[in-house]
Amino acid sequence: MSLVHHIADEAARRWPDRPAITGGDTTLTHHELATASRRTARWLLDNGVRRGDRIVLVSPSSVLHPVLIYAASRIGAIISVLHEQTTEWSLTHVLDDCEPVLLISDDFAATARARAIKAVRTDEVSQATGDTGPDPLAVDALFLLYTSGTTSAPKAVVSTHQPVVFAVNAIQSVLRYRETDVIYCPLPLSFDYGMYQLFLGAVSGARVWLGRPAEVGPSLVGKLVASGATVLPAVPAVAEALARLLPRHRGRKPALRLLTNTGAAMPGNVLSELRAALPGLSVQLMFGLTECKRATIAPPDADLDNPGTCGVALPGTEVFTVDESGVRLGAGEIGEITVRGPNVMSGYWRQPEMTARRFVRRDGLFPELRTGDHGWLDEAGHLHFVGRLDDIYKERGLRVSATEVEAAARRVAGVESAVVLPPNDGRPAVLVVVTDHAPQHVLAGMRQEIEEFKIPGRCLVADRLPLTGNGKVDRKAVAAMLVEADGG
Repeated sequence: MSLVHHIADEAARRWPDRPAITGGDTTLTHHELATASRRTARWLLDNGVRRGDRIVLVSPSSVLHPVLIYAASRIGAIISVLHEQTTEWSLTHVLDDCEPVLLISDDFAATARARAIKAVRTDEVSQATGDTGPDPLAVDALFLLYTSGTTSAPKAVVSTHQPVVFAVNAIQSVLRYRETDVIYCPLPLSFDYGMYQLFLGAVSGARVWLGRPAEVGPSLVGKLVASGATVLPAVPAVAEALARLLPRHRGRKPALRLLTNTGAAMPGNVLSELRAALPGLSVQLMFGLTECKRATIAPPDADLDNPGTCGVALPGTEVFTVDESGVRLGAGEIGEITVRGPNVMSGYWRQPEMTARRFVRRDGLFPELRTGDHGWLDEAGHLHFVGRLDDIYKERGLRVSATEVEAAARRVAGVESAVVLPPNDGRPAVLVVVTDHAPQHVLAGMRQEIEEFKIPGRCLVADRLPLTGNGKVDRKAVAAMLVEADGG
């Protein structure tokens, strides 16, 4: 398999009648999915989409997503899937940035047509018959995956077929999804962690059950039970919600056998609670980012013997740390996490300077991706995450990781979640927590966990932490909460 739609075609050959994807009331078998994507590819051609053209999809997760992704793959088009809650400002930036020939959305038609871009509703996407032409090349682009910066407009990672197919097979070789699995995916398909569940389901023969971000709440346990879910890809917010809900659930427990995590560090106490509530549950922790999809995966339950591990490098790749000059560091030395291998993507769309900074090429070999994250590797090659470069700040002249402080706060009994806002414009670092305890109780508890100089001088208690569409803590919204609390 060298192209992304070959994944669907091989699944259709091996498991034609097995369910491939369920979204809402619709289920497609592997054969039906491959056939629908082939006929939708013809429809795209009939609507003027050609090789190299861009398509933008803005819609809640549904079976339309894999159909369109595989259809775009067949004709060499480039597709960008955006979150269903994309704002008009963000969409305007994407449309101006990638200049698509087609927008598929139940909203924003006027925004597209003002730019002479064809817009169709999701129910207007159809199927046709006829030849779709020769396959694209493995080095052709398929995805523009837009990622949010902390202050700037979203930037797009260019993903060609080659690293996507490599990453899917490498990840599956370690996670080992089974053809009898049901993968419940509450993550948006605009988030690469969610999107790749489609491909992992196809290479393993498993069924992917599409959830919705809004279901990460009281209905989560019921959805897991009703779907028969055996695998749950989870960011910390999903795992924390599940750990909180399971003790209150009086019915049948979910049949989960595996929980995976990437996107942010998973609190150890949450994993302990989930293991206690779901005997037999295995956990595989991972580290990755859109620019390389996945960098490391830990063996099942490796965190029990090696706390803090994010796993070892994917087969066929390297992960190491470098100093500020780009020199490789040894075991135990903290530096910038760097990834090298066929999983590294092509760079940023129309951002040559940023691409040159992050995707460093040496002697014509695979590019080295400078991740912007700090960490260290132990003697066995296990990666330990410390924090983002922009998450490191100075307190009393000493370097502090916001990630480390947040983890210490979550270890205080009664703290459900925590986030640190690093110092900014003369304001010292602030810890924001969700708990029933008073701020001073939390700060006192942290003195048993980390050094005194690392503990922020101020703690703010909130009812909840706002989340992004991908289920991560929305730090901009937390900063706005702080301004409001200060009467700003």
